[in-house]
Amino acid sequence: MRLLRIDSSIRTDGSVSRAVADTAEAAWRREAPAAEVVRRDLGSNPLPPLWAAAAIARAVPPDVRSPEQRDGLALAAELVDELLAADALLVTAPLYNFGVPQQIKHWIDLVICEPRANDVSVPLLPGRPALVVASRGGGYAPGTPREGWDHATPYLERILGEVWGLEVSTVAAELTAATYNPAMAHLADAAAAELVAAHRAAEDLMIAAAHRCRRAA
Repeated sequence: MRLLRIDSSIRTDGSVSRAVADTAEAAWRREAPAAEVVRRDLGSNPLPPLWAAAAIARAVPPDVRSPEQRDGLALAAELVDELLAADALLVTAPLYNFGVPQQIKHWIDLVICEPRANDVSVPLLPGRPALVVASRGGGYAPGTPREGWDHATPYLERILGEVWGLEVSTVAAELTAATYNPAMAHLADAAAAELVAAHRAAEDLMIAAAHRCRRAA
């Protein structure tokens, strides 16, 4: 069994999404101690900017592709190999400017350049479990002033679930800015409760994913 973990926060110390994902990964390791965990940190080690070259290369005959185009397609193939080798997926996605981090969008775009993933009507990873760990500085729940401003979670659920065919669960911790924004100090208790609930949910969902993968193995 293999878990592929994709991180995208630009922060290492103090990252809420990384911390909640650490809880999920620890649960996976407890339930499947012999299983492998492969980590790709897009936040600390962004992919080289090869999406445009890879996208154009698909329309260029192989014998006349530029070195950059060949590199782009080779990287796309590496990313797809990594996905196909995984039994489960763990993705962290902090909300940046109301959308996904650019590092994760670039990763998705490169994957879809690869011939095995290019037909978005054919699921790449049908039926495999995926956990998305979302973190949001403010509040985006129904009834809040910014309800509907989270454009990251629906996008990831659509790509991972409807396009790639994964069975996606999402855990979210909101109000994370209350720890450092004086204007949100009155929300500190609510933020702490959100974080506790996110850790608990991430642990439970990853245990369930490990059990499911073990049954399928």
